[in-house]
Amino acid sequence: MSDDQTPVTGPIPVYVRVTPGAVVLDMEALTRLVVGDVIEALLDPQDTGLWDRLHELADTERAPQEGLLLTEGLTADLADRCSSRVPLTVPRARDLATTLRMLADRLTIPRQQDGRWAA
Repeated sequence: MSDDQTPVTGPIPVYVRVTPGAVVLDMEALTRLVVGDVIEALLDPQDTGLWDRLHELADTERAPQEGLLLTEGLTADLADRCSSRVPLTVPRARDLATTLRMLADRLTIPRQQDGRWAA
C-alpha cells in the first residue's frame, strides 16, 4: 500500500489515515454492516423482543436511571447480534500491518513533561 488513502481490500475495506497524533482505521463498511445487523435484529418477525424493548425505552415517564439501565441492556443485546470482526486474508493483513507501521513511524511522540508540573 503506497499511501494512507488506499484501502486494505477485502470483504470489508479498511482505510488507514494518519493525523498528527494517531493512525486512524476508518471502517465505514463495518459500521454499515453493524447498522444493518441492528435493523435486521429489530425487524425480525420471529423475535420482536428487541423491538418491544426499544419501544419501552421511548416511554418518557421512566426515571432517568431506569432508562439508562434499559438502554445499556438493549445495547449489549444488540451488540451481541452485530458484526464485530473484519476478516483479512494473509496478504491483506500484511498490507494493513505494513501501512500501520509506515504511518506510525511518521508520528512523533511528545517528550514527557517534567513530573513536577503534572496535576
